[in-house]
Amino acid sequence: MLLATYDPFKELRELEKKVFSGFPALNQEGALLGFTPVVNTREGEFAYHIEADLPGVKKEDISVETKDNVLTISGERKHKNEVKKDDYYKLESSYGKFLRSFTLPKGVDAENIKASCENGVLEVTIPKLTKDEEKKKIKVK
Repeated sequence: MLLATYDPFKELRELEKKVFSGFPALNQEGALLGFTPVVNTREGEFAYHIEADLPGVKKEDISVETKDNVLTISGERKHKNEVKKDDYYKLESSYGKFLRSFTLPKGVDAENIKASCENGVLEVTIPKLTKDEEKKKIKVK
């Protein structure tokens, strides 16, 4: 004999998904939520690479910063599509802020991190230190 638990709010949640699926998500204060870009990370022989898909985000709206051994990628997407024809007018816009943070591994050259954005893909290159650069000579006084 199979038992199924009754969920009195199941139908209400399904209805909510159908009705509000076309609307942007809101947080508890009623503000629009941003989007979370898809990120791929990989390790090469001489550097770590982070690639973020940022469609519709302009280079000048992207920020890449490091602080306390954490790399932060943030920005804002602003998109407006306006169509004016003789018999109709359509305006679609979407906005959203994003923020992704990554803890930098040991042995990276944080001073020489490079970032470039092309065709909506941001690539951040984090060079590795060589074994000689990791050593720090201390002068004896």
